[in-house]
Order: sequence, then C-alpha cells, then structure tokens
Amino acid sequence: MSLHVITPTIRSTALSQRAGLDVFLKLENVQPCGSFKLRGVGHACSALHAKGARRFVSSSGGNAGYAVAYAGRQLGVPVTVVVPETTSEKAKALIQSEGAQVVVHGGSWQDANAHAQALLDAASAFIHPFDHPLLWEGHASMIDELATQCAKPDVIVCSVGGGGLLAGVGEGLLRNGWGDVGILAMETEGTASYAAALAQGAPVELPAVSGVATSLGARRVCERAVGLARELEVRSLVLSDAAAVEGCADLLDAHRLLTEPACGASIAGLDGVRRHFPDARSAVVIVCGGVGVTAEQLQTWRKPASGQGRPGAA
Repeated sequence: MSLHVITPTIRSTALSQRAGLDVFLKLENVQPCGSFKLRGVGHACSALHAKGARRFVSSSGGNAGYAVAYAGRQLGVPVTVVVPETTSEKAKALIQSEGAQVVVHGGSWQDANAHAQALLDAASAFIHPFDHPLLWEGHASMIDELATQCAKPDVIVCSVGGGGLLAGVGEGLLRNGWGDVGILAMETEGTASYAAALAQGAPVELPAVSGVATSLGARRVCERAVGLARELEVRSLVLSDAAAVEGCADLLDAHRLLTEPACGASIAGLDGVRRHFPDARSAVVIVCGGVGVTAEQLQTWRKPASGQGRPGAA
C-alpha cells in the first residue's frame, strides 16, 4: 500500500497567459504531508520497515521530517527528526503532531544531519531527506502519474534543494521514455548549490546558505542530480528571494494555494522557460508544496519588495 496519494495535474490559464506557454501544475502540495516528500519517504520507510527497522531517524529542514513522521505513524514506528534552528515553528509543530520527537540542533541542515547520525542504533533506519535511491524511486511515481494525466510536456520546472526531487523527476522521465523532456532547475541566490555543482561538473559544498527558501538549504547536492544533467537536458536558473516570494503570491492569487518560497521559485521560473528552452510550447511545474509558511509570513516577506514591480532573475 502506498502512503502517498495520486495528485491532480491541472492547466493554469493565468500562468499560461503570463508565460506564453501551455502551463500545467502537478499539485504535490495536496499530499497528506503537504509536499512531494511523502512519495520517496513513504516508499523508503515501507521498504526499510519490511527489512526490520524498528525506529526511523531523519534530518530535515521541515518537509522531509514531516513526511517521515507521517510515515512512521502510519506504520506504527517511532520517529526522531533532527531539525536546524532555521526550521519554522509551524513545521516543528506539524512534525510533533504526528507523534514524532523533534530535536533542534545547529544552524544548518548539515549540522542537524550530523547529529541525527549520532543518534542511530542497531534497531534504527536513517531516512535521508534527499540522497537515496529508494527516495528517487518513490518520487519518480509523480512522473508515472503525469504520463496518464497530460500529453508529454516540453519542460518540467522543479526546485532543487538537495536534489532529491530533481533526481526523482529524472528517474521518472527515463523510465517513462520521456528522456527528451527538458528540466529547468530552480534555486534562490542563497541556496544555489546545484548551479555551483553544474558549473564544476560535480557536487561542491557551499560555505553557507541563506535566504527565505529554507527548504532549499542544502549546501551540497546529491551526486545523482548532477549525473542526470549528463543524461537529460537540464538547465539551471537562479532567482532572488523576492522573485521566489512573488512566485508564491502568484500561485496564491491564481489558484488559492499557499506554498513556501522553495516552491514559489518554480512558479517564478516560468518566466525563464522560453529563454532556456526556446522551442518549448508546454511546461509542467512541480508544485512541490511546503508546510513552513503562513499567509502572514508571506505578507511580511512581500513588504520589502512592495512598489518595486516584479523581481527579476539573477
């Protein structure tokens, strides 16, 4: 039994008109945990539980931890999630609401991850938030669904933090015979570890991450995400925080959906699709979701940019 649900894919008239493309939205924000993370996490937790795991330990900026907590509750397995100090109070409360223990440690996901590793024992399984084949295999199911819900798009637009979503999208494209579909990988200026990796040809570690898109805050992406850029047509686009926040506002205005700036970056990225893929006529945006935001926070983030018009890409 899958722990995730099949999510709808809808055509967005408002975003299509703005981007000059046929734009579809894959609504991963309607997963029980509010993000795509449940696909891979649920798949990994189920597989590892079947192999004898009696406790799950994870490190997360919020969304993956919530998914692990949800999966653990469904499977009857206790969960400990280590989060950095940047994780929102809302995200921590949601993780705890599923019965998981939340431990706050360090100023970045890397700090939290190191502490999570120290908590493992013989009965525990570590659920990585983005770097494991089971995760990518689970995330790829969204492309399996997409293949039954709409015609093959020219481009998939998705955000990149640690690279788990991109790796899953890539695996899904390959296994569905969609290897000619382009991927536009979206990041913010303070979290652009994937852009740095593509420039170097291998994962590199940023000295620090910053900005409002905290769910993208992995200083180093997984190797598989970089490797897929040699198998598929992947382009990188880095935006300002203000542009990502405006993407959230645009999605809220057009479809009454509230998501994190990590997801808003992909909505904002629609303006760059034709620049990076000049022949594109259609695009699917993975609305990856996110639970660490409130309407009040979105309004606060937007205030500095008020009166300045639409923010542009870096």
